[in-house]
Amino acid sequence: MFKLTTAAAEQVQKAAKHGNAEGMSLRLAVAQNTDGSIEYRMGFEDSIGEDDIRFKSEGIDLVMSPEDVPLLDDTVMDYVEIDAGNPHFIFLNPKDPHYQPPRDD
Repeated sequence: MFKLTTAAAEQVQKAAKHGNAEGMSLRLAVAQNTDGSIEYRMGFEDSIGEDDIRFKSEGIDLVMSPEDVPLLDDTVMDYVEIDAGNPHFIFLNPKDPHYQPPRDD
């Protein structure tokens, strides 16, 4: 199942408030490139399709199309600062050939 970390959920809530999207679901989508790598897309949406998969993680309403579930299953979305002063959402997905598990340094 797809999961958000607490840090990612907090940032999603801030983005929703800042973008006047409170109460909307966060839609997640993926595209697989020819080299197998995965591109991630997300945005707030209030129109949910009949076939869409809806669930919650860390209190955030999430939605994705059934076609995206196989590539997003077992993925963790986090919000981290890799470069000082430049935080980003990252996707930890063992299905992506460029995936590297987090190190305990």
